[in-house]
Amino acid sequence: MVTIPLAAPARHLISVEAFHRMGETGILGPADRVELIDGEIIDRSPIGALHAAIVDLLARHFGRSAQASAFIRCQNPLRLDDISEPEPDIAILKPRADFYTTGHPGPADVLLVIEVADSSLAYDLGVKVPLYARHGIPEVWVIDATTRQTRVFREPVGRGGAGQPTGSGYTHEASLAPHELLTCASVVADSGEAVAVAIDRLLPPVG
Repeated sequence: MVTIPLAAPARHLISVEAFHRMGETGILGPADRVELIDGEIIDRSPIGALHAAIVDLLARHFGRSAQASAFIRCQNPLRLDDISEPEPDIAILKPRADFYTTGHPGPADVLLVIEVADSSLAYDLGVKVPLYARHGIPEVWVIDATTRQTRVFREPVGRGGAGQPTGSGYTHEASLAPHELLTCASVVADSGEAVAVAIDRLLPPVG
């Protein structure tokens, strides 16, 4: 008997425009915590108290330190292409005259993306970090809310002829303990020095 291989069903990918229309028409409501990743609508985990605190404290720290040189957004859309619009916990952006009122930021606007992960750690490292790399996001931090360890990713792998990334990873990866200083060379204070932060200086020690 001849075995006929079964073809995998085709996936219907959602565009960013269709995703927005779903919100405008009420198919997706304000209570739906979702983001669009590679054409698929992904449910986001509920935000726990520790996760929220880390995001708030980091946003306050960067807002105070780099207010003249960067624009800080929390859990708002970042349009990567026509089928991906994630909502990173923190996006530190280049200043823009319109304050991003006329359109969501894109890859060229980003200085640093920070994701705070608890139950989503494997997803953030396995899906979102490669997604950011493919679109040339220069630096990504993934903070494990439980251990306060931070994975740092810098320099997207490869550049095509038009200057676009050709890989899905980063040249430089490091893991920093909570007491170690985190810096991003592109995010600077008024003094011109890179803004530095240590997670254990923002929060009480891990119980």
